[in-house]
Amino acid sequence: MITEQFFNGRRMSLFEKMSDNSAAVIFAASEKTRSLDTEYHFRQNSYFYYLTGFNEPESALLLLKSGQDTQTILFTRDKDKLQEIWHGRRLGQAQALKNFDIDQALSINELTQQLPELVNGSDSLYFCQGETPEGDQAVTQLMASLRAGVKKNWRTPTVQIELRSILDEMRLFKKSEEVAVMRRASVISANAHTRAMQFIAPDQFEYQLEAEIMHEFASNGARFAAYNTIVGGGHNACILHYTENESVLNDGDLVLIDAGCEFNGYAADITRTFPVNGKFSVEQKAIYNLVLKAQLAAINMIKPSAQIKEANDEVLKIFTQGLLDLGIISGDFDEALEQQAVKEFYMHGLGHWIGIDVHDVGDYRSADRSRILAPGMTLTIEPGLYISEDADVDPKWRGIGVRIEDDLLVTVDGNEVLTKDVVKTVAEIEALMAQAQA
Repeated sequence: MITEQFFNGRRMSLFEKMSDNSAAVIFAASEKTRSLDTEYHFRQNSYFYYLTGFNEPESALLLLKSGQDTQTILFTRDKDKLQEIWHGRRLGQAQALKNFDIDQALSINELTQQLPELVNGSDSLYFCQGETPEGDQAVTQLMASLRAGVKKNWRTPTVQIELRSILDEMRLFKKSEEVAVMRRASVISANAHTRAMQFIAPDQFEYQLEAEIMHEFASNGARFAAYNTIVGGGHNACILHYTENESVLNDGDLVLIDAGCEFNGYAADITRTFPVNGKFSVEQKAIYNLVLKAQLAAINMIKPSAQIKEANDEVLKIFTQGLLDLGIISGDFDEALEQQAVKEFYMHGLGHWIGIDVHDVGDYRSADRSRILAPGMTLTIEPGLYISEDADVDPKWRGIGVRIEDDLLVTVDGNEVLTKDVVKTVAEIEALMAQAQA
């Protein structure tokens, strides 16, 4: 569990990066209407959560720095007995002061009045522009109020600084407390994939597998998925972000499951592909083993001083040679590699940062992700091959979609596969499924 002391440490780290005589303001997420007078389940804005751990809407965090002096102010909803009867408990200002290491807790209803007085005189204002409509409106009103306060001798910040670039770099490097949470999310998610392999049978619906996965999440303390679960049977696996999960799972097909839980604010992200009936066909096994070979080679390359780009280049070489060997593409290796002949079947990147967001923030340095890796970074490695129903290949290959994805922590001497607890070789998968069917 990440403690309030840890969140306070993050705020102190941010203070160190802020210029003298400056202010930073970060806004909570708002509730989203689902239908008429019902809302989607509330999820906190990731930047606000990163700095506070506070999980209520209609909130704001203000950080003020002047020399060595710092001030942390949290704006929250007021206690309201009637609203709490209908919609749930609110922490309120008095309890916020007790629960959080902050200097002041003020009513969010006072934001418009208090913010200009508190920010007045700051030279710089740090803000995540465009992050929330409410935040944009509040900052626009803040600046207008300060500019209109000439007679009060108010002074408007002369510089507005994008706060995301600072927070993104902070979030990219995980502390041990964060890694511990991510390990737990990974174990829960791995067990959910194992459960799906043990539960599956022909003629089930994709959403039934999704239900088993969600049950495993919730039973182990992770109430929600980190993203919409993908359960793609047969040719549905060739749709990269397929989430309808409404089709029947057919005997003889593969099913691709991309699912991960959110645990204490952090995501896991695992993909496994396995046969609906528990036994890979010759063609399915060939494609699967090619993807697995590429993934294992890429994982082996993830270490300090390496690049995601370098690992992806190796995957492209393995895929090019493998697809040539299988007769799915033709021609000379060097020519096929140069012309990116595999692009038709492998059209996404090798991986992405992971953390509070499943596709987490952090600068990749370039479109091909050439940033040098360093200890504390967490990322996914997820090569895949997708041969659509209308691909110009031998019909025996059509409709086969395979992706294998794991979450990695870059360590001082290499990497740790956080999601290692779910099997992924053909022999392991078939043995697990045979045992479940016995």
